[in-house]
Amino acid sequence: MLIGSLLFPMLISTVQSSSFTPDFRIPAPTIGSLNSIFSAVPLGIRRGSSNPLVSRKKCVLHCTVHIGNISLNNQEKESWQACREALSAFDLSVEEKDKMLAKAFGHIHSPYWSEERKQKIPKLEIANEILDYLRSLGLSNDDLYKLLKKFPEVLGCSLEQELRNNVKILETDWGISGKALHKLLLRNPKVLGYNVDCRGDCMAKCTRCWVRF
Repeated sequence: MLIGSLLFPMLISTVQSSSFTPDFRIPAPTIGSLNSIFSAVPLGIRRGSSNPLVSRKKCVLHCTVHIGNISLNNQEKESWQACREALSAFDLSVEEKDKMLAKAFGHIHSPYWSEERKQKIPKLEIANEILDYLRSLGLSNDDLYKLLKKFPEVLGCSLEQELRNNVKILETDWGISGKALHKLLLRNPKVLGYNVDCRGDCMAKCTRCWVRF
């Protein structure tokens, strides 16, 4: 105990009188180390989402729109696959066909439907009726391919209330028919789905309004 009590003041004196300075400096991070840290953070958090699972769900819906990601019973799946076959005349992949049907019938978001589109199951007879009607307007399969790529939602429009009615309006009110109608439908196929005419008094349904024509 006596030796310890004598040595302790000596140790303190030695430390205080020495030039020893603790080195608390931290090396600056490199680009490589920052990248490795950043890549470990979940994608949803990196983009500011409070819930990374939400971002992942959106990615699944928008990046891999396939019938496998849509909940259908056996009967509905058969109807979907039959409508997919109706599009076989066109040079479309399975994924493209499914995305067109999903947009037309409300299974994925489409900016065209200003209101919330109710989900429906596509039916073969309706799809065939629409395609046959468009062919009766002088559109070839190549023309229909271009039209569907621009406006897949046409498959979800009403044949009588929208397609036939709008073609009649174009003919009677605008004098557009024959070759002129053919060119118009390839240039602006969305005119087939117009069902509102606000006449300048906006009704907040601009994507389906005749004022755009």
